[in-house]
Amino acid sequence: MSFPYDFDFLHLLAAALIFIMWGVYGPVLRLLGHGTLTTQLHVVRLRWMNMMLHSKRESRVFDGILLGQISSSMSFFGSATLIVLAGLVGALASINHVHASITEMAFFPPISLPLFTVYFTAITVIMAMCFFSFTYALRKLAYTLAMIGGLDEAPATSRQAQVMISQTATVLTEALRSMNNGIRGFYYAVAGLFLFGGPITSICVTLLLSMLLYYRQGLSTEALAIERYVRAMHEEDD
Repeated sequence: MSFPYDFDFLHLLAAALIFIMWGVYGPVLRLLGHGTLTTQLHVVRLRWMNMMLHSKRESRVFDGILLGQISSSMSFFGSATLIVLAGLVGALASINHVHASITEMAFFPPISLPLFTVYFTAITVIMAMCFFSFTYALRKLAYTLAMIGGLDEAPATSRQAQVMISQTATVLTEALRSMNNGIRGFYYAVAGLFLFGGPITSICVTLLLSMLLYYRQGLSTEALAIERYVRAMHEEDD
């Protein structure tokens, strides 16, 4: 199998950088010492599960509404991603016509059909990974609901109760982590679209989107607000 004649190291770097930046996002945040918003909110979920342990089943309506909203969001993103993925797979089946139609546009740079196919496949793979993230998030949420349903009214100070609380919060956090990873993939799918505009353009957009994501995680108004919220919780517990 031969590579496209217009496929060089720069093109390979542009495509690979999208997956690299997506994959190292979480580890880089941990390396910087900030962690993700999902991780910071884990302590909030621990308190939430602790409060649910003390509440009676008929008093958990509000909790059910919150969990239902999370489930609806996961289902929405999963369904929307599946529709997009089906369209991309269908377009791959007639990639010759798609290539001919797009390259006729005056502003579209010249690109060979094999390289066009490689880029189109990369975007399809990104959306497939997003879909798997959302479906896995739904499975984790289903596990969480079962664990919440099994919470009894045992004293919260007992070792068994503390284990139940911490593990339920952990599974819920992991469910939301998978959901956030899928949403993050949308950003890098946008970066993948710029592959058709040239490798330099795609690299710049990938780095800019990564910086935007890091900013939202550590320096945005909501990130700072959540950090102060969690800090206040720790001070209250102390």
